[in-house]
Amino acid sequence: MVSMKYKVTWKAVIFPLIGLAAFFVYIYIFNVDILQIIAIVQGINLYIYLLAAVAVLLDTLFFTLAWHFLLRFLSVKLSIAKSLLFVWFGIFIDILIPAESISGEISKIYLVTKEQNGTTGKVTASLVVQRLIGMSINIVTLFVGAVLLLMERELFGTIFFNLILILVALTFIFLLLLILLCIKEKWTLGIVNAIIRFAEWISRGRWKLTTVRKEVVEAAKAFHGAMREFGHAPKTLIIASSFSIISWILALAVFYLSFLSIGYTSISWGAILVICSIFAAAKSIPIGVPFEVGLPEITLTTLFIFVGVPFTTSATVTILMRILTLWFRFIIGFAAQQWLGIKAITATNKNNRMVMSETEKT
Repeated sequence: MVSMKYKVTWKAVIFPLIGLAAFFVYIYIFNVDILQIIAIVQGINLYIYLLAAVAVLLDTLFFTLAWHFLLRFLSVKLSIAKSLLFVWFGIFIDILIPAESISGEISKIYLVTKEQNGTTGKVTASLVVQRLIGMSINIVTLFVGAVLLLMERELFGTIFFNLILILVALTFIFLLLLILLCIKEKWTLGIVNAIIRFAEWISRGRWKLTTVRKEVVEAAKAFHGAMREFGHAPKTLIIASSFSIISWILALAVFYLSFLSIGYTSISWGAILVICSIFAAAKSIPIGVPFEVGLPEITLTTLFIFVGVPFTTSATVTILMRILTLWFRFIIGFAAQQWLGIKAITATNKNNRMVMSETEKT
């Protein structure tokens, strides 16, 4: 077992502090009483809030099950426990490195490939299919939420409605491009060759990438082969989609339970569906800020205010929600990273002892 290590730099400390400062400046500008926020948090219903924490754990579990079944279909043998460990590690990397889910997915490809050499293309295909499923669910959720808000006459003619239209259009375009790349093998190989040629050009011939080119092309061909297999496996896609839908429902439950924990019940399900979808899409855009702190909180608070939630309540729920969806997940992800590191050291020491033992015998 070989685990990826992340070196903590000054940026990883400074940027979260700047983000938190920006969020508190934001709520100060809107004259939100911080003492009132503290008072609301002190009166929280802990049972409901703990239920929201359980929903976060179950959300990750069902997300993992969806990925596990996609991997299993491609004959990539990975236990559910190890899959869950890799997912938590990916979440940890997502939070630390400002490329959101892309960095987490790269870490999962790395870990699985170290476990089973030659599976890069298959693992990549499983992650791309899972992303396609997630994007499709997000578009449907946005549409359903918008319809509910229109029926409640809370949306038509507002900036909020225009934001939904733009987000749906952008997500659909990205989804379409991703599907085309999955179908058009020549496009993928062309992009790979162009990137390698560019790398050779900027290195002025110092980098000999012939071996790298061969490995990447083989992985790309394996990826497209796996995508064709998925195209003839509706049962596998239905199972993975079902687990993904359950995971998404649990993510929505975290939003609702966070409001319920402070006794606020005036937000509609239409608003929850739309805000959760917008937030999920917005935070997946690389913004160059580690820990994704500050801007996501400001975005979430603003969206709640848009749908009529009082300023103080919006800020309070945002804080409670981000404790669960950011810091709680970060702590578990960090624990997963440490466990992988310990296992890697243990495996290395064991191999060294075996080599020394064989050497002594000879």
